[in-house]
Amino acid sequence: MVSTSERKAETKPAAAKLDPMRTRFAPSPTGSLHVGGARTALYNWLMTRKTGGQFILRIEDTDMARSTRASEESMKADLRWLGLTWDEGPETPRESEFPFRQSERGEIYQKMAKKLMETVGPDGKSVAYPCFSKQEEVDELKKAAETTGEFQGNFVSPWRDASPEEVQAKMDAGETYAIRFRVPKGKRVAIDDIVRGPVSWDAEATIGDFVLLRSTGVPVYNFCVAVDDALMGITHVIRAEEHLTNTLRQGLILEALGFKMPEYAHCSLILGEDGSKLSKRHGATSVTQFAEEGFVPDAMINYLVGLGWNDGTEKEVYTVDELVEAFSVDRVQKSPSVFDMQKLKWINAQHLHNMDDAKLAGLLAPFLVKAGLCKSADSPMVLVAAHMCKQKIQLLGQAADIVKEAFTYDLNATLASDESAAKLLQDDLKGLAKAVVEAYNAGEFPDPSQADFVDKYSAWVKEFGKKIGRKGKQLMQPLRLLLSGVMSGPDVGCQLRVVAIAKQEGIPCVSIAERMATLQAFSSS
Repeated sequence: MVSTSERKAETKPAAAKLDPMRTRFAPSPTGSLHVGGARTALYNWLMTRKTGGQFILRIEDTDMARSTRASEESMKADLRWLGLTWDEGPETPRESEFPFRQSERGEIYQKMAKKLMETVGPDGKSVAYPCFSKQEEVDELKKAAETTGEFQGNFVSPWRDASPEEVQAKMDAGETYAIRFRVPKGKRVAIDDIVRGPVSWDAEATIGDFVLLRSTGVPVYNFCVAVDDALMGITHVIRAEEHLTNTLRQGLILEALGFKMPEYAHCSLILGEDGSKLSKRHGATSVTQFAEEGFVPDAMINYLVGLGWNDGTEKEVYTVDELVEAFSVDRVQKSPSVFDMQKLKWINAQHLHNMDDAKLAGLLAPFLVKAGLCKSADSPMVLVAAHMCKQKIQLLGQAADIVKEAFTYDLNATLASDESAAKLLQDDLKGLAKAVVEAYNAGEFPDPSQADFVDKYSAWVKEFGKKIGRKGKQLMQPLRLLLSGVMSGPDVGCQLRVVAIAKQEGIPCVSIAERMATLQAFSSS
């Protein structure tokens, strides 16, 4: 077998206090930060916060054709939105000491490649060697070997055992060359993966000699990663299972350079509800999309951590601090996780319901402003809307719909279309409407334009009920209908308050005065 994997024990004895970990999140800036990448970043971040270590952000932008600075900035913004701040990386003090973008680390890779060419392996030959074969020659050799049936899937460079004189002659002629890693015969690489258990590879049978630096001088991905992990002192590499096979090349490079391999944890795939790998066709997959749809950072963190991990309890809703305490990478499961949008919405709703009004207001503000429901993020309407909508929404954007509905009012349409509303006519609804208008005209009805209106309205309702001899459902339901125009919805006092603020800010709405005029006409009809 080329690779092996054994099932790890389901339970482990309680571990001693962990040493501080240095982990890294190393995205390629070729698009948006998606769910899988966000989960990888989260797992790395949580382990460093748990152990008092450092979380490093490294930008792997050696794919110059696809990498963009705009994508990098987008990814960094998404990490900040999630709250996954990095200790070292771009825009940190350590950047003044050395670069964290692979595109800016070319001299380091050249130096390390030269070191490998000067290092003698166990077989008495250099660990790395120059290969002058052009790509078309590589393709021809592969094709010829396939024709004879000798090709086993690995290219064997004719320069592997070339004499020093042949090599020097090519160099003197100014010919370009790639630098290849000489895989030792019979070499095996083995790791004890934290998630997947023992995994090993027969290096010679699996890959053969591989390129470190292309003939253009551009370093190859696995070489960059191995060098960077070593020089940045990474102790734990937590990443997606698709990178498992890269561990072979990286392990060979690290060993040849004299560096200790980090510990590895390769996390399972995230699947869509149809069982295929999560992709755009399953709906929102990027962090930016989730933010725009009204999910909140703490809920995203809560949901993402559960895609492959649990603490062995029935608990589903966590604060970030609770996750830092509870999370451990050795409880990450090998089996794939299924992304469940309904579960994410449910978790988002729990976080919204438990959120402080002021914090929720700060998150709601951009949605209300964008919907044209208030003039600015510091409008007093935002805090009232937060309190009014908190228990009724799953997503932030839904608050805009609730506020918008509060601005509307059509009592007569509701009476004509809602049987339960029409039944209230049998309980002297017109008489109640007349009493409300009289209280309003007499100045007894609280002023909705005042900041303390919601509390005063609640007190007024009680006194008003005593005065007219109504209480409970006989009072609250018909009063809701008369003042809001509908039979159900959020707190009436809050609705009237946001209407008053909208009127003050010039936002289209049916004002309190207009509603009272409707009630006057209704009670007299």
